[in-house]
Amino acid sequence: MISKAGLAVLDSLSTGQEATPAELATETGYSRAHLYEVLDEMLEGGILAEARGSHNQRRVRAAEHPVTEAYRTLAAEFSHVDWTEVLSPATLRVCWYLDRPRHVAEIADRLGMTRQGVHSALAPLKYRGILSRSEPEYTLRAELSPLLTFARTIVQHEHRSRVREIAPSATIVWCDPKRALVRVQTSADTEALQAALDWEMTGLARYAEYGLQFFLAGEPPFWYAPDEELIPAEIVCHTLRLDSGTRRVSYSMLLIERLDIDRETLTAIAKWYDLKSTVEALYRPLQGDFDDTNEQPVIVPSESEYMALKEQYGVD
Repeated sequence: MISKAGLAVLDSLSTGQEATPAELATETGYSRAHLYEVLDEMLEGGILAEARGSHNQRRVRAAEHPVTEAYRTLAAEFSHVDWTEVLSPATLRVCWYLDRPRHVAEIADRLGMTRQGVHSALAPLKYRGILSRSEPEYTLRAELSPLLTFARTIVQHEHRSRVREIAPSATIVWCDPKRALVRVQTSADTEALQAALDWEMTGLARYAEYGLQFFLAGEPPFWYAPDEELIPAEIVCHTLRLDSGTRRVSYSMLLIERLDIDRETLTAIAKWYDLKSTVEALYRPLQGDFDDTNEQPVIVPSESEYMALKEQYGVD
């Protein structure tokens, strides 16, 4: 996650000029030793580019990168705000969830933070009138959409950089500040992620553990969520987020029924993936209502199709 020092560097390089680490240290007020660490990290992530001047002097500039573009937009539209004072790494993570009104407790639980930690992260936004508050929930004011874009660009960059160190072909399907769902394109990358810490195979590839063996085309998806158990309800959401076509819907229904996945639990998880209405639509036929599905967000199988599928896979 980009630090306040990293934002100060982007501010210093905002006009497109190059600068030496010594010049940046003078302008930002950070020590050279700290600036070198920050610059190395930003160079490795592609946020900065490096050149050599006379006498092989090191010079850096802002690269053409989604992070720099998002920050330029934010800084240009709100030039009166000193974002280096406002945006800590914790504040950026909290901003991810401010696209709609959310309770502090809900954000804290999702991020694995204390409520006090969330309040502290929100404090700089509160003081500058950046938040729209409807007690006890918070959201960003509508005109602050560039801040939401920047926060999400930073998080996506962090996940992308992490996974591509292991699997260069990986692409992000879905993420939040602590979790990421990715696809890969090569068997070598599949093997690399299978051997890596903190990564688990997910989606249809995991159904075999529950007695549902399907033909899989292409490489399996992977899930990053350190210190969290990958539960069946999460696997269903991954399956539908990757593809909500009829085949995936039918297989998801089979897993729900085989494991008797609690509706409340699955619906609560599904809301984070914007799949709440999809999951609710799956439970209607599971409860025997196969009629009037034309207005549903996904196409569910007919009763005869689903019963045949249950018999084929031995789901009672």
